[in-house]
Amino acid sequence: MVTFQKAFLGGGCFWCIEAVYNRVIGVHSAISGYAGGTRPNPTYEQVCTGVSGHAEVVEVSFDPSIISYEEILEIFWEVHNPTTLNAQGADKGTQYRSVIYYTNEEQKEQALASIAQVQKSFEAMIVTELSPLSEFFEAETYHQNYYSEHPTQGYCYAVVAPKVEKFMKKFGEKVKK
Repeated sequence: MVTFQKAFLGGGCFWCIEAVYNRVIGVHSAISGYAGGTRPNPTYEQVCTGVSGHAEVVEVSFDPSIISYEEILEIFWEVHNPTTLNAQGADKGTQYRSVIYYTNEEQKEQALASIAQVQKSFEAMIVTELSPLSEFFEAETYHQNYYSEHPTQGYCYAVVAPKVEKFMKKFGEKVKK
């Protein structure tokens, strides 16, 4: 019986992050949702207007015997810009913040070490929030597997696809066949 671990990551629109992690060997599932806010069961509209304080995040369930938390974070740094505050490209607002929500002290320590290591490859300061996960709320059904369901939709074609392609080029050995 496999015991999956979970990582909770936000790096802009959750469609991008979910699309990448759904292609990673060792990842059981990537679920779009919300975390870090003050309202229980927020709606997409509440998150997008900023009134809930949540970030768009992805719950990544993974098999640690196949892929480590450190490797999950390595991918995270490559598929978004952790130096832009509350924005990824044209997506602007606190819901698009770069964030790692940890579930235990080991994840916190690994994330801190990862941030310190990755900072060496950026001139600008990494602004990724690192906070304990209080609660994760799964996003509405229509957000799940959005890129896989709508690859020719304008945003998917222009924004998500290039991030998926970048991941596949950089981490080809980690891509599901």
